[in-house]
Amino acid sequence: MLTRRRRTCCVGNRPLHQQRLRKTLAFVSSGTADADEAAAQLSGAYGQAGVADADVVVALGGDGFLLQTLRDTMGSGQQVYGMNRGTVGFLMNEYRLEGLPERIAAAHAETIRPLEMDTLSSDGATRKALAVNEVSLFRQSYQAAKIRISIDGKVRLDELICDGVMVATPAGSTAYNLSAHGPILPLDAPLLALTAVSPFRPRRWRGALLSNRSAVRFDILEGAKRPVNAVADHTEIKSVVCVTVQESTSLTATVLFDPDHSWDERILAEQFRY
Repeated sequence: MLTRRRRTCCVGNRPLHQQRLRKTLAFVSSGTADADEAAAQLSGAYGQAGVADADVVVALGGDGFLLQTLRDTMGSGQQVYGMNRGTVGFLMNEYRLEGLPERIAAAHAETIRPLEMDTLSSDGATRKALAVNEVSLFRQSYQAAKIRISIDGKVRLDELICDGVMVATPAGSTAYNLSAHGPILPLDAPLLALTAVSPFRPRRWRGALLSNRSAVRFDILEGAKRPVNAVADHTEIKSVVCVTVQESTSLTATVLFDPDHSWDERILAEQFRY
């Protein structure tokens, strides 16, 4: 009895059905010469899907550009894989042209939940913004800010006199939060860091660790005399009088890390750096 053999079409050395299982990639550049060159090389080697249609968006630049890409893909279900074509690149994977599909297939996925910032300005305007790293408040003039801090509707600090104060996510805990002597948080820690910038009174207050389910409210005291700006990553709102911050319960972004250079390893290395 004759038996039929299944025909398998091949592209290169891989069956066509396996080729279709590969994730589609979109390469986005921060706009620097190095990032643009890398995007051209990678798209030439692996093809270029439209950003909206890609399974994985490959961000080429520095940490700031990765954060921008995470905000742009927030809630889309897409994954973001960063390769360093910037300066520090703490959040980025090492840049290599070869073997990218295999690296992405082996990468560890981490889910990021952004902070949602709601502001009320002195002119009565309300605005919203998202932050992957932190929401920060800064004094706008030569005088220190005076800020009242409430957590979940209860006043915890009647008056903080400072240059500023921030709420940082675990992803942002190694950025400006760390420079302000805030704690480093593991990426999967259900925590937020509340950190003051140059506190004057209370002089010994060193911030707090909060549950990621907490709602933080900042009320600006003497706002006309001591104006304050609020910043959610790169979105700045001037002359705020009230700011509320809490972690989003609905929006997520997914970032991919090489297994040999995971976020957890970077966090440990950063804490033992001297």
